[in-house]
Amino acid sequence: MARISRLLEVQDLELSYGHIQALRGVSFTVEAGEIVAVVGANGAGKTTLLGAISGLLRPQSGRILHDGQDVTGWPAHRVVARGVVQVPEGRAILGAMTVEENLELGAYCGGSEAQIEDMLRRFPILRERRREPAGTLSGGEQQMLAIARGLLQRPRLLLLDEPSMGLAPLLVSQIFDIIREIHEQGTTVLLVEQNARKALALADRGFVLEQGRIVLSGSGTELLNNEAVVRAYIGSVSA
Repeated sequence: MARISRLLEVQDLELSYGHIQALRGVSFTVEAGEIVAVVGANGAGKTTLLGAISGLLRPQSGRILHDGQDVTGWPAHRVVARGVVQVPEGRAILGAMTVEENLELGAYCGGSEAQIEDMLRRFPILRERRREPAGTLSGGEQQMLAIARGLLQRPRLLLLDEPSMGLAPLLVSQIFDIIREIHEQGTTVLLVEQNARKALALADRGFVLEQGRIVLSGSGTELLNNEAVVRAYIGSVSA
């Protein structure tokens, strides 16, 4: 039997917080080997979408399929075990613990010392500061730690939630270089990002989420040059 190439399929997803509907009939797919970008304003439902996919939030209706398996409503630990790993908005590192201890926690569900060493080689600044409290790292270093911790779960599908948030432009470029490298090494990526220019320039495909609905979709290049996307999220094509 041929291997399923559709790694993720979201079908008519609906999710509400009380009377506030955050997702409204959201449907899309992610093929194995792609980078798919989700762009939109604050409050559009982007983080909620990732939370539903990763098992942190339970949708009211619709389906989430991973490799053809219906995982809708599964608890997060079972979703992680299938290779779907989220790097959350705000990094969520444990600041009082050392860099190395954060990585050891990331490796708890199947990682190894060899994999931790591989992360320290990939992110040399983490090796330099491995014995220091993670809370003393800069924002960019904390984001590298959060990504490294996620990679220790050996994801097939990596969910990245606003990885460039709060970072200086040089660090933003470094983080996107890391995402590109992760993808080139075989990890499929679903990227939620307010920096629409960089996200769409990197992505194979993307879509725009507004008020819980997908209002535009296409290749990264198509959306990057779409006048409505430029006006709303980029500002100019050439900048």
